[in-house]
Amino acid sequence: MRILVTGACGFVGSRLLKRFREAMESATLIGLDNLCRPGSESNRELLKKLDVKFFHGDVRSVSDFESLPAVDWVIDAAANPSVLAGVDGKSSSRQVIEHNLAGTVNMLEYCKRHGAGFILLSTSRVYSVPSLVALPTKTEGSRFVLDTSKLPSGASAGGVTESFSTAPPLSLYGVSKKMSEDLALEYHSTFGLPVWVNRCGVMAGAGQFGRADQGIIAFWIHSWREGRPLRYLGFGGHGHQVRDCLHPDDLAALLLKQMAYGTDTSRPRLANVSGGLESAFSLAELSEWCAHHFGVDKPVHRDGSERPFDIAWLVLDDSLARETWDWRPEITRESLFQEVAGFASERPNWMDISAG
Repeated sequence: MRILVTGACGFVGSRLLKRFREAMESATLIGLDNLCRPGSESNRELLKKLDVKFFHGDVRSVSDFESLPAVDWVIDAAANPSVLAGVDGKSSSRQVIEHNLAGTVNMLEYCKRHGAGFILLSTSRVYSVPSLVALPTKTEGSRFVLDTSKLPSGASAGGVTESFSTAPPLSLYGVSKKMSEDLALEYHSTFGLPVWVNRCGVMAGAGQFGRADQGIIAFWIHSWREGRPLRYLGFGGHGHQVRDCLHPDDLAALLLKQMAYGTDTSRPRLANVSGGLESAFSLAELSEWCAHHFGVDKPVHRDGSERPFDIAWLVLDDSLARETWDWRPEITRESLFQEVAGFASERPNWMDISAG
């Protein structure tokens, strides 16, 4: 088995490669990364230890794919992951589209040339922002919960399903990933490429970069431990907004199954992949966990100001992936939080290295 992972020095990419090596000692693993994210350079040593052949390149560059050897599978873990990308002044709108969509075009053309399969790591943010905002919620304790008495189309008691609206507006990030999904599925239909599309929930674990837009759990826990200021944004400033979470090791277990059944035409090509309801948490609950774990309570500034694309409640119903692949996440929310906190204690300067 020969596997190329783009975004190889990122948090998710590097963790996937580690799990692939553990599962397939003889596999040929190849990584591609442009090393543009603060903290990514630190993962190069890990890839070397894993015997990953590393290429310094950019998915936006056609010529960077010309030097890559042929592989059996490409895992796309390269993306600008911020829902505010292109509108927050930190990156241009063209950069977001080129990175997330043009990069997908280049990967698919590479796959077509070598007859490789393609797995796209997509996002829960492909779902319509107005429809997500309109989800009926109520407050229970220190979190919002879904009001299951009046569920809209595409929502279930378990969360947002694959049939939920994907009508714009989504955000530039969301629409670039949705277009990438459609393009990948079109290449599958037109050229017969094995393709799987996974709409992932919030990824988290030790070593995630210390920025809120790249991982709220790591950002919150590291910031709490270091005494950095934190704010509850929007929704009255109470921190009741809820998301689910998923460890990349659990994602890797699913990807191994998908690569093994790449030509199976009986399975749905697109599915939500998350920790589900049991992994869901609010920011206020995460603060409570931090205060208990670190033994330090600290004030979190209540900032009720609204931002574009903020959502009160977004949990993915991942029952399709669980039923299709006989898969379920094994790393609990508590274990995930503990892992991040342990890493934060071992690497007290991680925010300075990775926040950028």
